[in-house]
Amino acid sequence: MKIDWKTYNPGTFYDEMISTPGNARTASRGLASYLQSLSDKELARRQRAADLAIAEMGVTFTVYTDGENIDRAWPFDIIPRVITQKEWLRIQEGLVQRVTALNLFIDDLYNEQKIIADGVFPRELLLSSKNYLPQCTGFRPRHGVWAHICGSDLVRDKDGTFYVLEDNLRVPSGVSYMIENRGVTKRVFPELFRQHRILPVDDYPAQLFDMLASLSPRPLDFPEIVVMTPGIFNSAYFEHSYLAQQMGAELVEGSDLVVGKDDCVYMKTINGLQRVDVIYRRVNDEFLDPAAFREDSVLGVRGLLRAWRAGKVALANAPGAGVADDKVVYTYVPEIIRYYLDQDPVIPNVPSFRCEDKTQRDYILANLDTLVVKPANESGGYGMLIGPHASAAERGKFAGLIERSPRNYIAQPALSLSTAPTICGRSIEPRHLDLRPFILQAERTHVTAGGLTRVALRKGSLVVNSSQGGGSKDTWILETRSN
Repeated sequence: MKIDWKTYNPGTFYDEMISTPGNARTASRGLASYLQSLSDKELARRQRAADLAIAEMGVTFTVYTDGENIDRAWPFDIIPRVITQKEWLRIQEGLVQRVTALNLFIDDLYNEQKIIADGVFPRELLLSSKNYLPQCTGFRPRHGVWAHICGSDLVRDKDGTFYVLEDNLRVPSGVSYMIENRGVTKRVFPELFRQHRILPVDDYPAQLFDMLASLSPRPLDFPEIVVMTPGIFNSAYFEHSYLAQQMGAELVEGSDLVVGKDDCVYMKTINGLQRVDVIYRRVNDEFLDPAAFREDSVLGVRGLLRAWRAGKVALANAPGAGVADDKVVYTYVPEIIRYYLDQDPVIPNVPSFRCEDKTQRDYILANLDTLVVKPANESGGYGMLIGPHASAAERGKFAGLIERSPRNYIAQPALSLSTAPTICGRSIEPRHLDLRPFILQAERTHVTAGGLTRVALRKGSLVVNSSQGGGSKDTWILETRSN
């Protein structure tokens, strides 16, 4: 497994570290040289040390398969992904622009609906949205922000251009793995952090706490903040408990909370009821409040929506924010940015086709072998068709799904996702990856320095989700040295 970059060939793909066989990109030269200096035994030892650290720390995720919940150790590759600070500053600008516009869009949809009246966004698309909640109409949360935590997925095409692949505005996950990845990398490569100026990511829990505190309906220095989890069987439970512990917040389930006659939310404690100011909820909208949404929910709190609308408690993300977390809405984001901010998008969308449009649908059905088809409201890589890798039977099945429910699907060209060197058994091979930065927005906006790089560990696969066999890497934003 000893690295020889002259034999490493990413082919026609943009590789994040090696531009051509034997030649590292400028920002990665120090890292590439160091890795090449390690013996195969030493590199394997470091990877084993990382795997052991992850197991000892209990960094896990849950896969739902065949009706079972399987807890697995977090798959991690020790070779970092490097992005220059100069490039990152441009990406950061684009992410702030995007989340700002999306929050204005959500706020408009639940209030004046100017974007619909002006003919920029179709009313029928809103009315057919699974995530539009009429119960939120006429409400405006503090700072006018609905999606306080956003995870936008970025991909780089073969020409080196970054694109936004999708926006996650409901209950985006993965930030705890970003932080843990950095901690593990420091343990196995401490010398690299002395040689490189890498922007930190471990301030995220403090930034998250400050953002949540700014939402408090009471002017307290230390408002009562809780993290609301569906429970231990949720795939992201590790993250829920991790963030609660890091923020010094209570980790609660719906049964731990109650709404009083005064419309305030209280937490049950051994000392009696204690008022809650802010709920960072990791429970989906439909399960939040059985009085307002699904009557059969045992995960939520009866009366929670009433308390939120009364201004007695803050919810992050706000109910109804998912109306913009829809892949059909995603296709309108460039127009949304222009409408609300009068700016062109800094980061482009991936070119997309709307199945609801007959002309575009006809094109999609005629070219399923070259396109990626995605359902509007699924996540985790589920329910997708990757046309170039699909069988004729699978493409036929999706053609029927599109014909029956065109509103529920979009299609995109199969991008040539960038690659990065990854340890694969006893060899180093290129594997495709994406990037999920996290953006916090309330009275101010904060973007993580990098994000969660997810890697498709299966050779040739474009699906990076951990639920579909993917892994991850540490993401380095290298600080620019001043002269």
